[in-house]
Amino acid sequence: MAEPASPDPLSALLARRDWLLADGATGTTLFNMGLVSGDAPELWNIDHPDRIATLYRGAVEAGSDLFLTNSFGGTAARLKLHEAQTRVRELNRAAAEIGREVADTAGRAVVVAGSMGPTGEIMAPMGSLTHETAVEMFHEQAEGLKEGGADVLWVETISAPEEYRAAAEAARLAGMPWCGTMSFDTAGRTMMGTTSAAMVQMVDKLAWPPLAFGANCGVGASDLLRTVLGFAALGPELPLIAKGNAGIPKYVDGHIHYDGTPALMADYAVLARDAGARIIGGCCGTTPEHLRAMRTALETRPSGPRPTLEVIAASLGGFSSASDGTGDTPPGRERRRRRG
Repeated sequence: MAEPASPDPLSALLARRDWLLADGATGTTLFNMGLVSGDAPELWNIDHPDRIATLYRGAVEAGSDLFLTNSFGGTAARLKLHEAQTRVRELNRAAAEIGREVADTAGRAVVVAGSMGPTGEIMAPMGSLTHETAVEMFHEQAEGLKEGGADVLWVETISAPEEYRAAAEAARLAGMPWCGTMSFDTAGRTMMGTTSAAMVQMVDKLAWPPLAFGANCGVGASDLLRTVLGFAALGPELPLIAKGNAGIPKYVDGHIHYDGTPALMADYAVLARDAGARIIGGCCGTTPEHLRAMRTALETRPSGPRPTLEVIAASLGGFSSASDGTGDTPPGRERRRRRG
């Protein structure tokens, strides 16, 4: 398989900049546009392309240097839930094509990142999803995103290392550069037990390594930054990604609401940069308003020392668990009340 073109747009940006601002929440924004819970967002790539373009432009206009395509659930396994498993190439291609048009008319360099979320199935030996089948599903999705003009593949919210490795193999088969994040949402570990240290070791051994790696989603911004500190402590050579949720989800008036204010996410962005992350964005609950505050903070606040756990807890709120999964214990065992 041929090497991807070098330098790819993301690597070129990273070579020029100390940090890049990623985008915010796809699902939160689409629900605000009228997406109904249980429906497949990917179908909107064909049925409502204007709304997807609006989603992408919202991030770009807020200052994002890269945005993820509306293809998180774009594998055959996920689309099968909506009887759309035969439309994998079509829906992923459309997601990237809309993104390509938005990026090409942005007036500056903006990277189109083809989102690839988990299949939703359990990998063998615990489940029935084999490595070969997972690679096949991710490869089909990757080819659709590639055809649509994605600059890079963006594997996200992965829990199982086996699934992460399958996505890496799919990126290799597609000849595409990629980035990959895992979600550390269970006492500092992924749902399948992976720690920040174990992820660094796994990434270091991949035959087709990502351009950057890190964490997304999870519990809250404090927990995610603790994980980033865990990555940084091992001194990885690859750039780190931090894409944390905008606070903690709460059920308000029939809807899920994230309590993180733009001011809190601005603090988070600066702390993420100082913790060692070079690609910084938001996940669930992060709107363009949050992104604008994050961009302003990153541009105007000077770099500081690597934050301690005490500084993170004081700025963003306490941690959801006493351990980060690797033996380090943060100050206090109870979640502190968040600011804002």
